[in-house]
Amino acid sequence: MFNLFKRKSEKEILQNKYKKLMAEAHQLSQTNRKLGDAKVYEAEMVMKQIEILD
Repeated sequence: MFNLFKRKSEKEILQNKYKKLMAEAHQLSQTNRKLGDAKVYEAEMVMKQIEILD
């Protein structure tokens, strides 16, 4: 109940974005490899931001 008012940290937000991008990349890789690779690259950029925060 108390988590209702808790804000997510920047790291948590970036981790969720990374998971979403990787899921999209997996879906796209089944139909269009080029777009899937672009999403993987985008996810890698997000991962670098997460590593900087650590």
